Amino acid sequence: MASKKTTLLLLKAFLPSLFFELLIVEATTNVNSIDADLNIKGWGCMEGEKKALLEFKHGLIDPSGRLSFWVDADCCKWRGVDCNNQTGNVVKLDLRYFGLGGEISDSLLHLKHLNYLDLSFNYFQGIPIPNFLESFERLRYCNLSNAEFGGMIPPHLGNLSHLRYLDLNGGGYQMRVSNLNWLSSLPFLKYLDLGTVDLSKVTSNWTQAVNMLPSLLELHLSECELNDFPHYSDLNPFVNLTSLLVLDLSYNDFNTTLPGWLFNITTLRDLYLNDATIGGSIPHVNLQSLPNLVTLDLSSNDIGSEGIELVNGLSICCNNSLEELYLGYNYWLSGQLPDSLGNFDNLRYLDLSYSSFNGPLPNSIQHLTKLECLNMSENSISGPIPTWIGNFSRMNRLDLSFNLMNGTIPESMGQLRELTELSLDGNSWEGVLSEIHFINLTKLEYFSLHLSPQKQSFRFHVTPEWIPPFSLKYIDISNCHVSPKFPDWLRTPKRLEKIVLKNVGISDTIPKWLWNLDIKWLDLSRNQLYGKLPDSLSFSQAALFVDLSFNRLGGRLPCSFNVTWLVLGNNLFSGPIPLNIGDSSRLQVLDLSGNLLNGSIPLSMSKLKGLKLIDLSNNHLCGKIPKNWNDLHQLDTIDLSKNKLSGAIPSWVCSISNVDLLKLNDNNLTGELSSSLQNCTWLYSLDFGNNRFSGEIPKWIGERMSSLGQLRLRGNMLTGDIPKQLCSLSQLHILDLALNNLSGSIPQCLSNLTALTYVIFLGTQLNEPFISYSDHMELVVKGQDTKFESILPIVNLIDLSCNNLWGEISKGITDLSTLGTLNLSRNQLTGNIPQKIGAMQGLETLDLSCNRLSGPIPPSMPLITSLNHLNLSHNLLSGPIPTTNQFSTFNDPSIYEANLGLCGLPLSTNCSTPNDQNHRNYQDKEEDEDGRYMTWFFMSMGLGFPVGFWVVCGSLALNKSWRLAYFQFVDETRDKIYVFTVVNKAHLKRKIERIRVHG
Repeated sequence: MASKKTTLLLLKAFLPSLFFELLIVEATTNVNSIDADLNIKGWGCMEGEKKALLEFKHGLIDPSGRLSFWVDADCCKWRGVDCNNQTGNVVKLDLRYFGLGGEISDSLLHLKHLNYLDLSFNYFQGIPIPNFLESFERLRYCNLSNAEFGGMIPPHLGNLSHLRYLDLNGGGYQMRVSNLNWLSSLPFLKYLDLGTVDLSKVTSNWTQAVNMLPSLLELHLSECELNDFPHYSDLNPFVNLTSLLVLDLSYNDFNTTLPGWLFNITTLRDLYLNDATIGGSIPHVNLQSLPNLVTLDLSSNDIGSEGIELVNGLSICCNNSLEELYLGYNYWLSGQLPDSLGNFDNLRYLDLSYSSFNGPLPNSIQHLTKLECLNMSENSISGPIPTWIGNFSRMNRLDLSFNLMNGTIPESMGQLRELTELSLDGNSWEGVLSEIHFINLTKLEYFSLHLSPQKQSFRFHVTPEWIPPFSLKYIDISNCHVSPKFPDWLRTPKRLEKIVLKNVGISDTIPKWLWNLDIKWLDLSRNQLYGKLPDSLSFSQAALFVDLSFNRLGGRLPCSFNVTWLVLGNNLFSGPIPLNIGDSSRLQVLDLSGNLLNGSIPLSMSKLKGLKLIDLSNNHLCGKIPKNWNDLHQLDTIDLSKNKLSGAIPSWVCSISNVDLLKLNDNNLTGELSSSLQNCTWLYSLDFGNNRFSGEIPKWIGERMSSLGQLRLRGNMLTGDIPKQLCSLSQLHILDLALNNLSGSIPQCLSNLTALTYVIFLGTQLNEPFISYSDHMELVVKGQDTKFESILPIVNLIDLSCNNLWGEISKGITDLSTLGTLNLSRNQLTGNIPQKIGAMQGLETLDLSCNRLSGPIPPSMPLITSLNHLNLSHNLLSGPIPTTNQFSTFNDPSIYEANLGLCGLPLSTNCSTPNDQNHRNYQDKEEDEDGRYMTWFFMSMGLGFPVGFWVVCGSLALNKSWRLAYFQFVDETRDKIYVFTVVNKAHLKRKIERIRVHG
């Protein structure tokens, strides 16, 4: 009985492929009972057809010269041409992968017996499919896939009524259809592929059109912009497709649940619905209707825990047929792995990666003895690797990376004789990985053990004399201890292309034999490597990536290197940058940061046309920034910070429009912020802090740099107001303008900074070697200079401290609910603290010190439960200090010092009731001020009298001429006053008498 089942399974797998081989034979030959031989009869190809082919060749572009041999007399012997052995007519034209372009001549119409046409994988650069193809009435096989045709697919293809095979899968240029009605004229069609063709205009009736193809065996509609997946209850819209074996609807946007009718296609063998926005509940259908299912791909959808229900159901009906199950990249698919997985007796590929499964690996998986690939990466699988893992004698790929697994790695792993790829990254392994774990892994090519930097107790321990049984192509061991000596066993693999030994405790020089390997990727960063590099850093092949950063390598930089990415940052290299560095024309990334380099930046760098990233920060470079980098059009990341560069910003900086990160901070740059910078429309991070820039902050920063997320201009000599245009920067989450001479009020529109109103989550930090630059920024947080790197994207900060800003704090600023740090200290701000400040639930640091703020501490402020650093000192605040929530932890009196109206703990001033205490505080404050004024008044009187007396009288007593002149002046003044008084008195008396007489 078992042998019969095996025979049936083999037939199911073999018959479809056998069918297509027969289909091709049928399309190219016409077998009859007459044994006709072309050579015997002496027939060659038809002269008219030969001329047609030569004319066809004349219209083509043939850069590879594949058609250069179309010169012989007999065209039946030309490459890509087959003729009928009986008649000599051309019946097959197969130009697949010829690399052709140009035009397709209608001279092909002379090939009236053509039944096989393959122009796939060529480069016709968007020309439409020729209309004359409809005239090939005998055509049975037509493959135009990936040939870069474009435009509208001619509906007249429906005239090819004998067609069995049609593949129009696009390639580079968009093809589209206005309708699919022409498919109904192809009743014998068995294979249809319209992948990447735009079917958006027929998305509502595509099922009806396909249902008119009763002979169809394979249907491929991948990436066709379909968005309608009809639900007809249990009614199958493909009721006529009684032989359908393969259905591919992947990479569409259905945004729906799985329709029940899919499970009624009893002949279905392969079902591809990956990346089709399928989600929701699994329909309650009879899964036993899929007894022949071999491949099921539902990866990259929105399937949740209901996926486990599907697995359980399939394990009953398809336990003997299913060979490939792909459910990866369904992030909502959670729960423990079902035991029913062990029921799929013939399962070869199981991919549950990038989901949310938890718990240990179920023991039932050990029954999948035919398993060749197991991918459980990026889940929350816990526990150790079971010892039965060594029983998978056919396993060639095992990926358990980035889970929560722990324990020791079982020695039985060394029994996986067919294993070619092994990934154990991102777990919490314990113990040792030794030679016995690799004893029988003779086919291993890819090995990755990239652990977390915090988990370094695990050791990779082999003897110095160890000779590996395998020939690796790729090895990645990171953040675990290997050896203080450079591993000599790496000399053994002859095909090694990639070496990653990152943070593995090597304290040694780099051996000379390493530079002779044919490696394309070398990462030895974060070790204690020392010594010098060779003068020429050249490999036998041009290396793609070399990272030797964070070591103790010293001496001069190599004079030449044939690499694409060169990362030598944070070492001890000294001296100037080589003047001929521009000769390394393959360079795309150059990181020399954190060394002891001096001198100027070489002018030859202008020849690095492919340069995308340059980081020369934290060195001792001097002079001006070169002015001749105008042709570096690929440059998008520029970091020249923390050097001794001087002068102004050259105009080329923003002539490179795709720059998204520009850091020139901590130099001696001067001048105003040039208007040429406004061309940096894609800029995300701009850091000019701690230079000597002057002038006003340009308005165009807010008008032109709409992508700006980080703006740091602190520590300059900028003046003027803060432009209101900055409020339009919707992505801005870091605004640092501290330590300038800015004036005016804080813009009321800061509430428009929408990036400070929602939460950003950091993505999973994977081992991504291409990311050689780690964005970083130094900010003042909690009163301390702090360098932010990996978490910088989620740091939300506004720092306007140490300026001359005045006016009240904008009430709208309280709408910035996710702002983490707000520093307005050391300005001239007045008024009250906004009453709704408690709405700023993300606030962790608040510094309003050294202003002239008045009034009470708002009652809503204790509602900011995330607040852990507060400074309200040196203001005019009054009233009681809150004692609830976070305020109960603020026990340092300096937080509130020099606010004479405040009372309560941690200050020594007690409060009785809020009103009395406020009145008493104001009264005490007025009395204290009056007391100070009276004290100064009496002190002035006490000092003023003796000083005044002795200054005047002492001078007269000591100088006789002064004394005589003084008393003479007094006598004369007295006489004048006497005369003036007597005269005016007499005048007034006469006036009174005159009034009385006339009265």
